[in-house]
Amino acid sequence: MKSQYIAPELGIDAFNCPNCHVYAKQTWYYMSAAIQKDGYGLQYRNEKFLISNCERCGFPTIWLGNKIIYPMNSTTEPPNSDLPEAIQHDYEEARTIANLSPRGAAALLRLAIQKLCAHLGQPGKNINADIKALVEAGLPPKVQEALDSVRVIGNDAVHPGTIDLKDDRDTANKLFKLVNFICQKMITEPKEIEDIYGSLPVDKLEAIKQRDNR
Repeated sequence: MKSQYIAPELGIDAFNCPNCHVYAKQTWYYMSAAIQKDGYGLQYRNEKFLISNCERCGFPTIWLGNKIIYPMNSTTEPPNSDLPEAIQHDYEEARTIANLSPRGAAALLRLAIQKLCAHLGQPGKNINADIKALVEAGLPPKVQEALDSVRVIGNDAVHPGTIDLKDDRDTANKLFKLVNFICQKMITEPKEIEDIYGSLPVDKLEAIKQRDNR
């Protein structure tokens, strides 16, 4: 089962590290510096900057207020490995720009949702209609509400792949989760069930087949 992703957040004790991506304990420091390499001489300290140091990889994450300024890669969860390669590419591109341009990331993620709907057998032209069809095919109805909450559908809908000036980092983060959630429910879980069923002994499979033919 997929482990829960805990996004970095100012001041919390543990999260998925932006450097190694593993959930790990973080130690927090105020940033300070010295004019000499050995730490002596004129000192500098600025409490606006903080460092969370990962216990697992030992690399720092540097914060300015509540915003991560290093590393610059996105702090969102990685793509589900079962996503088709082209959609993973869109997802990863969105991750690389999410901190600098949440609007651009959200546009890429809407495009990824459109492609994912098409991969799952829908026309891939209208996200609202595609998701409704997927709900009828087994996707939890709450996904429809999730789409509403990020303004993917409704009267103020934006076409997939276009910029919505109202998009912010929170909108982009929800869309990242939505792409992975749809993949988990419609691709990963059915594949896992198929693997379990396919591992049954041949005689058991034949007995099930005969039962179903009655």
